[in-house]
Formats: sequence, C-alpha cells, structure tokens
Amino acid sequence: MMHKTIQFVKRYRFFLFALAMMAILTVMNPTIGKKGASISFFQFTQMLMVLPPVFILLGLLDVWVPRETMVRFMGEGSGVKGVVLAFLLGSFAAGPLYGAFPIAAVFMKKGVKFTNLLIFIGAWSTTKIPMLMFEMTYMGMEFALTRLAINIPGIIFIAYALKKAFTKKEIEAIYKAADDLDS
Repeated sequence: MMHKTIQFVKRYRFFLFALAMMAILTVMNPTIGKKGASISFFQFTQMLMVLPPVFILLGLLDVWVPRETMVRFMGEGSGVKGVVLAFLLGSFAAGPLYGAFPIAAVFMKKGVKFTNLLIFIGAWSTTKIPMLMFEMTYMGMEFALTRLAINIPGIIFIAYALKKAFTKKEIEAIYKAADDLDS
C-alpha cells in the first residue's frame, strides 16, 4: 500500500504541488484563490472537450494505419515527402497544442522520424490554417503570409537543430518513453 502511495505522489507531484499552492493562495487571498480555481476549472473543462475526440482519432490511427505506411511516408527514408506531410498534418490540425502530444506519441510508436515529429509539433503550434485565416482577416494578408514565410523555415531549422542537439541515445530514450506509455 505504501509503495502505491509513493508511486502516486511521484507520478502526480506537479499536479499535487500546484493544488497545494492553490490551497495556500486561497487561504492567503480568497478572492485571488477563487479566481484561480475558476480559471483552472474552465481550462479543465476545455481540455475535457478536446481530448476525447483526439483519443478517438488516435485509436483509429493506431488501428487503421500500419506502421510500415507511417515509416514509408514519415520515417527515416521519407525525405522531403515526410517534411511536407508533417507540415500538412500539423497545419490542418484543430485544437490546442496539448492535443499534439498524444498524437506525437503514436507517431513515435509508428516509426515517424524525429525531425518530422518536431516539424509536426512546430506546425501544429504556429502554422494552423484557422489561425492563418484569422490573421488574414484581422491583421492583413501581408502580415499573415510574412509570418508564415518566416515560420516555415524556422520550424525546419529548429527541428534539425534539435536533432543535432540530442544524442542518438537520448532520442532512443524519448521513443522508448513513448512505447512505455502503453504499459
């Protein structure tokens, strides 16, 4: 029993720390504490609305798309085709950035190349089509296309720079951690 409690505390230490800090804040300043709790509850409900569809799509991706297909299109030998596909998948995605990480974990299990994985996450965070439409409407076509023209090479540069910054052993550990999520 004690071992399970320690395991629970270890696993959820950041959440428990944030909860304790929220409790302390509420005791010290109830108005700010209530406001913080309200914001946290709102964010939690938003997350509950986004994650179930993401997990359903992940289940379908996991079952319907064979690993060999993912390796062929986005794996080590995919070249420019993999980069373009990673950009398109990230850009056409809907939802907040935290929705990209479970998808990235499935991509890792399916053999997607590390740089393509980083490009997918970068595209999800900065080149989403709905965001581009919003910018075109409210900030102008020139601004939106200039930002996009800067972001695309920036994402590619960052992905390849991060690949260089990590050792092969570190990248393997990241992929192993994604595999271990099922256990």
